Amino acid sequence: MTIRRRHFLHLAASAAALPAVSRIAWAEDYPTHPVRIIVGFAAGSTTDILARLMGQWLSQHLGQQFIIENRSGAGGNLGAETVVKSTPDGYTLLMVPPAVAANGALYPNLSFDFIRDTAPVAGVVRVPNVVEVNPAVPVKSIPELIAYAKANPGKLSFASAGIGTASHLAGQLFNKMTGVNLQHIPYRGDGPAMADLIAGQVQVGFATMTASIGHIRSGRLRPLAVTTLQRSDALPDVPTVAEFVPGFEASSWFGVAAPKGTPDAIVERLNREIDAGLADATIKARLADMGGMLLTGSPADFGKLIASETDKWGKVIREAGIKAE
Repeated sequence: MTIRRRHFLHLAASAAALPAVSRIAWAEDYPTHPVRIIVGFAAGSTTDILARLMGQWLSQHLGQQFIIENRSGAGGNLGAETVVKSTPDGYTLLMVPPAVAANGALYPNLSFDFIRDTAPVAGVVRVPNVVEVNPAVPVKSIPELIAYAKANPGKLSFASAGIGTASHLAGQLFNKMTGVNLQHIPYRGDGPAMADLIAGQVQVGFATMTASIGHIRSGRLRPLAVTTLQRSDALPDVPTVAEFVPGFEASSWFGVAAPKGTPDAIVERLNREIDAGLADATIKARLADMGGMLLTGSPADFGKLIASETDKWGKVIREAGIKAE
């Protein structure tokens, strides 16, 4: 009887271990068919560029195509909803834009909660925003901009890529922390915003480094500061806003997420491959040219970033009474 009981317990333990073993084996075989990376913005956007860069790496190193699928609309919410509602099997991923940190506060009637309904996979890059002015504006530093704005109330406006975008929220945070009142002018993307800033229709911008750096290098825009806590290697002589406004930080960050419930083994495998891609010299050079700072780390690290940014920008949006149009 004892031998039979022991034999039964051994079989039971073996059977209980089978699902874990099969999940691990499944992850080792993953992917067995093409994977979609959903981008919630149009082709050519920073989110799209990064998705194609990482998708190419993953395709080359995991032996299956990682296909970029653009689902633009509602500030990136259509793309996020597509992923949230997909099967959690690792075959539908989201290129996570900074908009996810703001959208919960901007769109109170969303059908999903991003933090609750997704699984963070990996961070990719943090891109500074640049406080920049049309060269006709008579300021060359952040203190001069603050002084000029206070001496000329209502005279300066700032362009953004749209309500709730990183450039809008960076400008709103700047207003709050400096006591100035730069008037917000929203556009439908970085391109039109940059065009009007260069033309002098608006005077100040808080655009991403990706959208700004070509215009800065050509002299069409004058950079005053970057918005990250550290200076950018892409513009090493340009100070940070925090050097003049202690504690100021605003940036655009990107990563990869999957639907909640995606097997941990698949998440971990994707995380390892993405981190390996970020160590590749070609990808590092491409991201550095965009002014990017690498966001390597664990899925939990990326999850903490999403949570902290969601809390930070939610407060800014609620205090300023910002509403999505």
